[in-house]
Amino acid sequence: MNPDLQNQMAELMRGTQEVLVESELVKKLMRGKALRIKAGFDPTAPDLHLGHTVLINKMRQFQSFGHDVTFLIGDFTGMIGDPTGRNATRPPLTREQVAANAQTYQEQIFKILDPERTAVDFNSRWFGSMSAAGLIEIAGRHTVARMLERDDFSKRYKSGQSIAIHEFLYPLVQGYDSVALKSDVELGGTDQKFNLLVGRQLQETYGQEPQIVMTVPLLEGLDGVNKMSKSLGNYIGINEAPDVQFGKLMSISDDLMWRYFELLSFRPLADVTGLKIGIKEGRNPRDVKFELGVEIVDRFHGAGAGARARDSFIARFQQGHVPEKIDRLTLTTDGNPQRLANVLKSAGLVASTSDGNRMIDQGAVRVGETPETLTRVAGRDHSLPVGTYLLQVGKHKYRWITLERA
Repeated sequence: MNPDLQNQMAELMRGTQEVLVESELVKKLMRGKALRIKAGFDPTAPDLHLGHTVLINKMRQFQSFGHDVTFLIGDFTGMIGDPTGRNATRPPLTREQVAANAQTYQEQIFKILDPERTAVDFNSRWFGSMSAAGLIEIAGRHTVARMLERDDFSKRYKSGQSIAIHEFLYPLVQGYDSVALKSDVELGGTDQKFNLLVGRQLQETYGQEPQIVMTVPLLEGLDGVNKMSKSLGNYIGINEAPDVQFGKLMSISDDLMWRYFELLSFRPLADVTGLKIGIKEGRNPRDVKFELGVEIVDRFHGAGAGARARDSFIARFQQGHVPEKIDRLTLTTDGNPQRLANVLKSAGLVASTSDGNRMIDQGAVRVGETPETLTRVAGRDHSLPVGTYLLQVGKHKYRWITLERA
């Protein structure tokens, strides 16, 4: 393998969970022709966070090596409803919801991908006009036994929970997308592995060379434990304000920082290795985290935005005397908003709920999602929903708290 191909493989393998089959990918790359790269997105969550961008970043890597990238919006599959990871039938979206969410996706992905070199397609282009006979023909190429190999289907079947027939169609429809696009590589999250493999199997039945299945991991959120999710409140939205994005990135642990460099940064692996060596030789991890924050904020808000957010962050810490190292704690809840005084006690920031209420009455309690957004709490009735917060009591007590549903 020549050095250029070795470098390409190293970058393409970066941050992947699994590649099936790696040796086949090498053979495809050695032909020297642009590969057709496909990644499908059901337009069900129009507001992207950094966890969503891990897959888009991998598309960008392929794009940077000259390969043809197709961002496939599953407007047809979106109306079926993806059953992945579900223990009950998922209600489908309406056509109007799909159309609105698809438009939002297109507005966001080009903050990462090159619009001049990205094909945006919709699987309704081939399924919208397909006859019932055509869909039955596809269904004849797969078996119920293979469908029940899928973990969530298997569990529901064994426990007597219902599985609607249209849910069996979802993996088939997603798989046929690979046939329609003649894809060489399909990208997806680890939770999509079964569906991606169906695409590989269907291609073989249609006489096509099977695609490479490449899965990327689910990015941990700010708590460093659970996957990034809006419902858990541990996310960084790509449309959030620069100061908020930067502050949230600064709140992650030093260990999690390297995970974010691996999955989110566009810096070459050699550069990241150099940063690790620098810390071992005495460089402050905070300064390295600054570089990550500047890169991410610049990506979504334009050149210079990251440096301004960094300077604002530094000024905030210097003026407010917020410590660089703040302990973290995760508390489980029933999912309902929790009274702040109770959270302060559970966090060990006050001796009792009465003490917490007293500190709130004195104006000595501040809450924010980042150090920049710390705001004095006005009343005892203040409650916190599921999410991640920085709490401050008095001048010197700080703690990061993640409230998650039990």
